[in-house]
Amino acid sequence: MAQESGRSELAAAPAQAGQEAPAAQAPAAPAGEAPSHAAHPPAPSSGHGAPHGGGHVRSGFGALALGSLGVVFGDIGTSPLYALKESLHHIRDGATDEAVIGTVSLLIFALFFTVTAKYVLFLMHADNKGEGGTLSLMALAQRALGHRAAPVFFLGVAGAALFSGDAIITPAISVLSALEGLELVTPVFTPYILPATIVILISIFWVQSHGSGHVAVFFGPVMAVFFLSLGVLGALHIHDSPRILLAFDPMRGLRFLFGHGVLGFIVLGSVFLAVTGAEALYADMGHFGRLPIQAAWLFFVLPSLVLNYLGQGALVLSNPGAVENPFFLMAPPWALPPLVLLATMATVIASQAVITGAFSLARQAIQLGLLPRMLVLHTSETQEGQIYLPRVNRLLLIGVLILVLMFKSSSALASAYGIAVTCTMVVTTLLAFVVVWKYWNWPLWLSVLFVSAFLVVDLSFLAANLVKVIDGGWVPLLLAVCAMICMWTWVRGSDLLTRKTRRDSISMRDLVRMLEKSKPLRVSGTGVFLTNSPEIAPSAFMHNLKHNKVMHERVLLMSVKTEETPRVPTEKRFEIEKISDDFTSVVLHFGFMESPRIPTAMAGLRKAGLKFDIMTTSFFVGRRKIKPAPNSGMPMWQDKLFIALFRQSANPTDYFSIPSDRVVELGEQLTI
Repeated sequence: MAQESGRSELAAAPAQAGQEAPAAQAPAAPAGEAPSHAAHPPAPSSGHGAPHGGGHVRSGFGALALGSLGVVFGDIGTSPLYALKESLHHIRDGATDEAVIGTVSLLIFALFFTVTAKYVLFLMHADNKGEGGTLSLMALAQRALGHRAAPVFFLGVAGAALFSGDAIITPAISVLSALEGLELVTPVFTPYILPATIVILISIFWVQSHGSGHVAVFFGPVMAVFFLSLGVLGALHIHDSPRILLAFDPMRGLRFLFGHGVLGFIVLGSVFLAVTGAEALYADMGHFGRLPIQAAWLFFVLPSLVLNYLGQGALVLSNPGAVENPFFLMAPPWALPPLVLLATMATVIASQAVITGAFSLARQAIQLGLLPRMLVLHTSETQEGQIYLPRVNRLLLIGVLILVLMFKSSSALASAYGIAVTCTMVVTTLLAFVVVWKYWNWPLWLSVLFVSAFLVVDLSFLAANLVKVIDGGWVPLLLAVCAMICMWTWVRGSDLLTRKTRRDSISMRDLVRMLEKSKPLRVSGTGVFLTNSPEIAPSAFMHNLKHNKVMHERVLLMSVKTEETPRVPTEKRFEIEKISDDFTSVVLHFGFMESPRIPTAMAGLRKAGLKFDIMTTSFFVGRRKIKPAPNSGMPMWQDKLFIALFRQSANPTDYFSIPSDRVVELGEQLTI
């Protein structure tokens, strides 16, 4: 049975949080006084295929390497289905030796330089307590600079937003490209490719609510068979035209790139399709570890991909007509149906990894305070990483189906695919420069020299992909811009709400002194008031005191803070501060990869000596209704967008896993 998890409404990044007080927790939680979660912007994993197998489960090296095949390499592993085909599609003079060898050379060295050198050997050393991803780099850069720099924060948010664009395209192009292999079995299947794609995609999204744990154990072995098939098929065809081995000469690729003007850059944009899954290598490092991913890539995945591209190139050199679909035409007729089936399974696994990556990224964006609180369901009682966000799942499904119906083929989708990932890679490289210079303390000249090599390649890919904007590349960019506007509005509106709350609130210590004189009526039991900032009086407490004219004999002011680490050790889970004999402040600490479950944390409080009976404990949360104000500080359209986002917020009771029969909600109306 799915377990419900939740969190407070907003935990914006430091600049938006307005943390003037020592214990401030970030902006006020718009759904009430539910505590916020981020005093500083932590670094959630971002990129394709976040782990869907759960938390950091310790397994053997071999098991981790095998597991990474099913999660980390799904996207990049299915690229051979369309990367070379789309690259050669632009060459009108036909599949000449120069074009084929030059293109395969570009594909191979893109894998060598961008994936192997940049991500596997360089960026995987820039981890945040074992976690990787664009936002991890952002956190490291913030920590190195010692303050929240607006450009660094913007780059991190941009990287997360850009992922949302390609997260919708990946399942569509992967499944379509696999099923298009049926056309080679018999043309009779052609009319059924699009309907079958829609059915498979709907099925993938439909099963998300049930969790992928029971089938995820097969993902690694299936992808291992798929990669082995890639390598074997490619190796068997190299003898068709051994000249293809000249592709190992990087000058072949460079001469083709610079010797054909605009055409060379257009081909380079399609070559980039071979490395679109590179961010996943870095993003999923925390789940499988650096060494298992590096070993799986260097000794199994990379050789398989290189052999397959060489085999496809050799086939096209010996039979130029094979350029229409070189991947499937490498298989003998008897092996074509099982290869289509295997490729379809691989694309389903790749899609699953991307979908779960979107879930993980959305949860971490919520933890950061970049998005309103949304319901997070845990589909496994033992593995933290198996989560399901119904609203995100619906939005992804709608977006994927619209793209399939708009573009109708993998070739058409390829024109829209890649530009958002390219932008993400540029963002990652820029953040890496700050980390190398300030966090690793390299000399400035060496940092510039080292990172510039990667940046030049990234910018080249970006320039090559810009030609895709008109043909469909505007789709992921538009989605990314919409995501950034929503995040910016949420952070900005929550900051204004926080300032208003602080301005209109009373200090908790001043209130305690007043209550010691007025002595209100006391009732037995413990009252837990969820608050954004424990140093000011929660609105729920004030309303309860004002309207019910009573106060519990023990009052806990509870706030939740998200740290810059993936997970917080149990011994550092909470801080307890005695304000007076009747009032106690409790700050719960969670990592950005954890779900903030208050009842579980309270069990630890009891073990630490804090006395309360959970059966006589009441939880008080404030429920706010927001109305726009003419002088809010934001344009009217942004006021309305913030209020619309605010209304989508999940109930803090569900989000914090608080027993619903122990919760009291007290409402108030605010203008912003």
